[in-house]
Amino acid sequence: MSSDEDESFIDHELRKLPFTGPIGLLKIVAEQITRLSPQHRQLVSNILKILLRNFRNIDNSRRFEQTEWVNLVSLGRKLKVFLQVPNQQILSSITPTLNPNEAVAVVINIFLLMIEAILRFEEGLIDCVKISIEILRTELGFLITFLGDKAMHLQRTKNIVIDIEAVVNEVGNFFYSFFFAIIVFIQMPEVEKTNNAMTDMEAVVNEVKRYLRFPKHSLYDFLHSKNTPLQTTEDIKSLLRSFLGFFSVTETKTLNLALSYLLRKFDLLKTKIKKHCITVAKMPCDMAPKTAVVSPFIVDYVLDDLMDLINNKSDRIVGVNDQIVMLHEELMLLGSSVKDIAVHQETEYEELVIRAGDIAYEVEYVINSFPHVWYLALRLPQLIEKIQLFAMAIKETKNNVGAAGMLEVANYPDEQVALQSKESHVFEDAVVGFKKVATEIAEQLVRGTDHLQIISIFGMPGLGKTTLANKLYNDPSVVYHFYKRSWCVVSQTYNKKNVLIEFLSSMGNSKKEKILNMEEESLAEKLYKNLKGRRYFIVIDDIWDISVWNDLKRYFPDDRIGSRILFTTRNKEVGLKASPRSVINALPFLTEVECWELLQRKVFHDKNCPQELIPIGKQIATNCNGLPLAVVVIAGVLANMEKKEHLWQNVARNLSSYISQNPDNCIKILELSYKHLPMHLKPCLLYFGAFEEDKEISVRKLIWLWVAEGYIRKEEQKCLEDVALKYLMELIDRSLVLVVKRRFDGGVKTCKIHDILYAMCLRIGEGKKHLKMVKINNDDPRFFSQVLIYQQHHCLLSIDYKPFANRSLLFGQLVRPPLNSRNVKVLRFLEFLDVCIVPKYHIPIEIERLPPMESFRKLEFLVLENTYQVEIPENFLNMVSLRHMHFKGGACFNASCRQQATEDENFLTNNNLHSISVLSISDETDEKILRCLTNLRRLKARIRCSFNHSFNFHNRLESLKLLPYQNDVRDPCSTLISMPLNLKQLTLVYIHTSPEQMEIIGKMQCLEILKLVHVSFEGRQWATSGVEFLRLKFLKLCWVQIADWNASSDNFPRLQKLVLRNCYNLKMIPPSFGDILTLQKIEVHWCAKAVRESAKQIQEEQEENGNEELKVIITEW
Repeated sequence: MSSDEDESFIDHELRKLPFTGPIGLLKIVAEQITRLSPQHRQLVSNILKILLRNFRNIDNSRRFEQTEWVNLVSLGRKLKVFLQVPNQQILSSITPTLNPNEAVAVVINIFLLMIEAILRFEEGLIDCVKISIEILRTELGFLITFLGDKAMHLQRTKNIVIDIEAVVNEVGNFFYSFFFAIIVFIQMPEVEKTNNAMTDMEAVVNEVKRYLRFPKHSLYDFLHSKNTPLQTTEDIKSLLRSFLGFFSVTETKTLNLALSYLLRKFDLLKTKIKKHCITVAKMPCDMAPKTAVVSPFIVDYVLDDLMDLINNKSDRIVGVNDQIVMLHEELMLLGSSVKDIAVHQETEYEELVIRAGDIAYEVEYVINSFPHVWYLALRLPQLIEKIQLFAMAIKETKNNVGAAGMLEVANYPDEQVALQSKESHVFEDAVVGFKKVATEIAEQLVRGTDHLQIISIFGMPGLGKTTLANKLYNDPSVVYHFYKRSWCVVSQTYNKKNVLIEFLSSMGNSKKEKILNMEEESLAEKLYKNLKGRRYFIVIDDIWDISVWNDLKRYFPDDRIGSRILFTTRNKEVGLKASPRSVINALPFLTEVECWELLQRKVFHDKNCPQELIPIGKQIATNCNGLPLAVVVIAGVLANMEKKEHLWQNVARNLSSYISQNPDNCIKILELSYKHLPMHLKPCLLYFGAFEEDKEISVRKLIWLWVAEGYIRKEEQKCLEDVALKYLMELIDRSLVLVVKRRFDGGVKTCKIHDILYAMCLRIGEGKKHLKMVKINNDDPRFFSQVLIYQQHHCLLSIDYKPFANRSLLFGQLVRPPLNSRNVKVLRFLEFLDVCIVPKYHIPIEIERLPPMESFRKLEFLVLENTYQVEIPENFLNMVSLRHMHFKGGACFNASCRQQATEDENFLTNNNLHSISVLSISDETDEKILRCLTNLRRLKARIRCSFNHSFNFHNRLESLKLLPYQNDVRDPCSTLISMPLNLKQLTLVYIHTSPEQMEIIGKMQCLEILKLVHVSFEGRQWATSGVEFLRLKFLKLCWVQIADWNASSDNFPRLQKLVLRNCYNLKMIPPSFGDILTLQKIEVHWCAKAVRESAKQIQEEQEENGNEELKVIITEW
């Protein structure tokens, strides 16, 4: 069998194995070996083949052959090395290289996973040692905590790590013996302990007990010593029976002895760790920043964690309560100081915010890693001292900056202007795709108001703003129209004097050398006099901040003679705030045809592209996604290589790589936008690097992730999601995020970033230790160690192109990292992707390799991409932090939930759920449970047709989507539904509506959005006489069974948009809709000819009445 076949065999077999019981233990060890050392997959394959072949033939009474036992024992000897801290040979084969702490942590995590599986064994198998195993888990977990606490890793750490490694290897010896015995337990279910066998077993067990009393020996040594040759089948079986008896005959107490010995080792080790920590605590604090990007609001989230700890009066902080309270007070003062300085752009302040974030992450790590109280007693005073010292540093920096004043930069921003010049230079004369927009802006320049008017061109970097402005500046009609013209590049670093010099020198009547030594006031006066009474055209290129214009505008007189000022900017807000009469022009991306035209012109100049290169050339042009800068840069690459098809294909596959490596510093041009961002937006932008390249991202999901990561500031009377949406709009206005789809009201539904910006996010994120992309292919064991080191709390990892963060954890179908319960204490976002769970109504998160859901104390967002319906356990509904649950394949309340609801209607008192989808509601019991979810705002549910449902008890519910059960789809529901009075958005799918039902909907005073999909109307008529949809703004009818629609404009007085899709039977749109004053848009897709014509007629009537704002979009068959 080839290596590829072996790999396929292992993956296939491991996926089929259960996670519980002895088989689960086998599965964990097999998976960890293949991940730690991929070259040993053959070893795992051989063991699995032997074990699984016999395990599946038990019913056929197939006996385990002697040769198979010998092979198994031989292979088993090779397993031991993988239950030890990796030796140099294994470490040298691992990429990337592990440091000593990581190497030890990898093995400890394997042991923790093994313990999780052992504790799930059937009752009776480990009862006598269960408490000892749980203590062992606690002690190993503490070692993970210590290894991850980098503040304790100073100078003398090497010796303590060696001591930890020695104890961990002892644990490995124990687990190796245990694991091998489990293999026997699996393979010998048919072996009965006869009296004769027991006689032999007792002698062997006594010998084992004697060996275990001496630490230098192990079961492995005993089994394979020269004194115990494995010669015959009976010899082998006898020893294997002894293994079975070793674990199943509790009278021997051997397992207890082994565990007691191990736990004594841990007591000695903890004494050494305590001594080490006391030494480190006396050393100076390490205040150096651990990263270069951090959210200034992370302190608030850590304060919440501390307050939860204080309020819950947890047993684990008994003895350190006062220190926890003091830590909270000091951190709260620090947080206040950080918010004060976060609004400034000074480098000194930004570094302080970053250092404050590092301290917050350190505090979060220590309090959420559940260490021993004695460890908290050592660490908390050090944290308090560190915060106090840092608060003094902030105060000193503020005083220094205040004394110096907010002075402008004295020197001209050479690097930034050079980059700006280079951006303009790469386009040269290759102006493609600007014809229409150039004509429009030229009209704005030479026509229109006589007042001084500001016209801005905004768009993402590299889109050609400067190129277009240069074309307009030199356009003959513009040159002829204006008496004075001037051009100045501002860029990020504004220097007033230099800008004034540029304005004057570019006019041509002042030589630069003569005005260099003039005072700033004299320069300003000279500029004003040069412009006064003359029609002028000024280009302010690459303006980043409105404060620049506010500082300059008094030097530009408005003589009402048609003067114009043209901005090029990456920030839409600059143009909007400049003047009430500002005209904003968003520069569009090039089309695929325009990209190909520009690429050909730059690569071949006046020559034609060879026929064999045209297909791949067009593909390269398409991959540039409409960005001229990308086209020009990649054209430079192609122009300097052989015109061979296979070479161009390689460029097409690795476009971002070629662009980022180009000598024109394309990425650096884009990085200027990043550098100019406020501190709170920097981590938000870098987070896009965690998604798949060119990925269309759901805004709702993106916002959830930002909130989970602690990027969003908590504002009074505003939910975090609303604040996060404001951040997204800021990034959109700065031309860094692209809108892909909008909602009917103009809100953003999905978004993305350009591929080049994506490459920039990866580059900056990794360079500043904020974002780490790891493509998991079983070769990075650090990922599977799940060590939460506090400096990495804000790192992201992408698994198989799916985002993964230790605050935001996503599981893919092929890669599902095993977790232990210590890893998930601070997890806030958990998603399972491509989950296919059988049988139906089984709870997947209980059978997947996850700790109990009680471990997810901070979980706020749960997303399950399931295929079949699952059950929601009651502990989900009692998780205080959980706010959003999404089940793609549907979910229902489990039996326990429903039982409690029948006994006590108020059984849920601590929930904070804001949204659930897709929930099955079948009867009154389900509705009783819903009544307890008093904070619910969004609900997507499936309902039974045979039951009249009521949702009018939810005063906070704003969005409701109702679908029938899947079996009821063919026969639309004829149920009567009572609606919440405050509902803003309602969607009905496959519902049969009666006049009574539509009357109920029409009386909803807050309803703004109504979508009817596959809805059938009684008698195929909808008469709205007497019913007013007072606030309805958006109405969508899709596949509705309706012929006659009798309505007037009075029924929909505020309607803004009407969408009709696949309404084949509808005869026409009510003519009076043309009288709705607020109507902005009508869309008609694949409807009858009469409907299309009635839409056109409404538009014509509106135009005749002077309303040219109404847009009509029609799609025919």
